[in-house]
Amino acid sequence: MRAFVPLAAGSLLLCLLSPLHAQLLEQRSALSDQQEVAVTIYNENLALVKDVRRIPFKSGPVSLAFRDVSARMRPETALLRSLTAPGALRVQEQNFDFDLLTPQKMLEKYVGKTVRVVRTNSATGQETTETATVLSANNGVVLKIGDRIETGVPGRLVFDDVPPNLRDRPTLVMSLNNSGTALQDVELSYLTGGLSWKADYVLELNAADDALDVSGWVTLTNTSGTSYRNAKLQLVAGDVNQVAPEVTLRGRAVMMAAPAMEKADVNMTEESLFEYHLYTLDRPTTIAENQTKQVALLSATGVPARKDMVLVGTDYYYHGPSGDLGKKLKVSVFLEFDNKESARLGMPLPKGVVRVYKKDSAGNAQFIGEDRVDHTPKNEKVRLKLGNAFDVTADKKQTDFKRLPNAGKYGFVSESAYELVLKNAKKEAVTVTVQEPIPGDWQIVSASQPHTKASSNTAVWKVTVPPEGKAVLTYRALVRY
Repeated sequence: MRAFVPLAAGSLLLCLLSPLHAQLLEQRSALSDQQEVAVTIYNENLALVKDVRRIPFKSGPVSLAFRDVSARMRPETALLRSLTAPGALRVQEQNFDFDLLTPQKMLEKYVGKTVRVVRTNSATGQETTETATVLSANNGVVLKIGDRIETGVPGRLVFDDVPPNLRDRPTLVMSLNNSGTALQDVELSYLTGGLSWKADYVLELNAADDALDVSGWVTLTNTSGTSYRNAKLQLVAGDVNQVAPEVTLRGRAVMMAAPAMEKADVNMTEESLFEYHLYTLDRPTTIAENQTKQVALLSATGVPARKDMVLVGTDYYYHGPSGDLGKKLKVSVFLEFDNKESARLGMPLPKGVVRVYKKDSAGNAQFIGEDRVDHTPKNEKVRLKLGNAFDVTADKKQTDFKRLPNAGKYGFVSESAYELVLKNAKKEAVTVTVQEPIPGDWQIVSASQPHTKASSNTAVWKVTVPPEGKAVLTYRALVRY
């Protein structure tokens, strides 16, 4: 006798075979299973995540949905291993589902398929239902209802099912075989984008401009699509090569500047790692989704500093007659200090932005400039350009130029003279470093002050300018090339 399946039972069978029910048959692991998580973040929008969870497994084939992973995961780098029973889990297949369940995504997945449109009469409260075909979900929805086309959502849309691969959270689905114990601690490790860090430094310069206090901060930005609770945090400073770099961060991260005069409470230790440097936070920290946070990196007080005023010329006026070369030329202001233990520092400094403050006469900290520094090893000098001097200016002119007969291997020979007037409106004397780039084979024939040859094409003078006064530098150069 043939058995017939009632219509209601057939509908139930179809439901059981639906993608949603297939997800229900999966074994799911959420953040509640997490025992610990470690995050190592690199400079260039790259991080290594190690997520340890305690999961009960049945023996044999298992479909494991590892939820709340990074939405920016590089799935080809994912590796699952059992810490309790090494070798017990054999992964046969894995799928990374990062298309998240939203009304827009539902519409996109239903293009070409039918939905039900439910309208409610505002006067009577009665509902009517029509079947519609989704024609497009690009910048709005286009529906075909009967013999007419409608745009927008004319009522409440009812979908028959959840499309495959749509998840409420980013999920790595793995088909695996378990030959070990039921309850196991497993570790999923993977590389991901969406996690980045940068160093920010806050310097307070003293009244005499010869010492400063340093606070270093690490700014973390998480746009990876998940949170990392009580994470062991490590940071790698250095230029790590990537074969296929990730795209730039989606969205715009809001960067926070450290409070100007707040001292950093340092919790970071540093060590060498290959040709890089590794910084480890000595306590767990939570890196929340879509969050920017700061962690103290270093702190030092009384670091010896040097202020340098520099006027840099150009080499074009050594080629011909030029006359007046400029009035009130800008004199650049630099601040430098040594990254040495003897200077109360000595930690390798990750690249970042250095912001400098100084207190006014009322004791209020005022911003006086910033500069970007590259990775700076121990025992190297840090040099920052803060801006241009207001009270120190220069007037420069060429006072003589003559072309000399060509000699020997040289096709061009000239002699030219210059006058540089440095003016100082301050009530204290200043020293200005004058750097002149001179082309070809050159020599200073005469000068009102001694110079040094800083490099093959640069002559340097150190000129002291008296308070509320001026100093004049004159020199004559012989150029051959």
